[in-house]
Formats: sequence, structure tokens, C-alpha cells
Amino acid sequence: MPKSKPLTVADRVAINDLLAEYAWALDTGDVDALVGCFTPDALVLEEVFEDADRWEGRDEICRFAEHYFNVPNFPGRQHHVTQLLVKGNSKQCSARSFAFVTECQGEPPYTIRFAGYYEDKLVKVRNRWLFRERIIRLWDGEVLAHFPGRGQRTPRKRPPELAIKR
Repeated sequence: MPKSKPLTVADRVAINDLLAEYAWALDTGDVDALVGCFTPDALVLEEVFEDADRWEGRDEICRFAEHYFNVPNFPGRQHHVTQLLVKGNSKQCSARSFAFVTECQGEPPYTIRFAGYYEDKLVKVRNRWLFRERIIRLWDGEVLAHFPGRGQRTPRKRPPELAIKR
């Protein structure tokens, strides 16, 4: 079996573009573009509220998008991704990035609605990078385990407008 090549600069740019495509699709209400960022068997796991939300496969990821698009105050939110770390090879890799969400409604100043991070597993399918797994977490828990007294996940209470209707 041939050994995979290391990630190229072109791979890194394409991965960065994938993260931007996801954010733009989510923030502009483009369900098809959002779902197109994922493999058919992909998993989105939101470890934010008391009970983690699991969205598996493109049909469920479509429901994930529709869930947020139906939240009354969702239009106007912007997902920002920074500090991208990528490790892997030219066929598959992991990525970790900071994420925060602003809510741009009415007059400034705007509200920061979320501060956390993404942990992603990505694969290259027909020369295009796609998410195989995206885990969404608050900026707490294990990521802060090196700090004394930290490292335990503290889930947020789910606001009523984000209740999932299954």
C-alpha cells in the first residue's frame, strides 16, 4: 500500500476554505452548501448544552442546519474561525480551531453568542476536502486541563429558542 504524502500548502489552503465555506453557508442559510461540506456518513457532535446533540449522516446534518435556520434570532449571526491547526497527510487529517459567534442585529455593539472551538476530522474525496466529523465545544473542559482546578466540562443551559424538535 503506498504511503500517503504530507499535507501540501494547497491542501492547507483548501482546508481553510472548507472551514470558511461551512461558516458562510451556515450564516447565510444555504442548507445545500452546508451539507455539501460533509461526507455522506459524517458526524456533527455539539457538546455545548447539558445533553450533547448528535447529527449523523447528511440527512441529519440537513436537520442540524434547518434547526438553526428556524431559530428566530439566528439570522445575523456570524461564525468566526481562527488559529487553525492541521495535522495529517494528503488523504486525511485532523484540524483544531478557535470559534466564536457574533450576533449582529440592530445597532452596535454586537453580542458574542459563543466562544469555543472545533475539533474536526477531514478526508479528501475526489480531490476535495470534506468534514468526516465536527465536534463543537465551549472553551472549557479538557482544553483547559493544564490550569489548576480546570479541565471539567461545564455544560450551558439550553435556551428555550434552541430546543431541538425531533
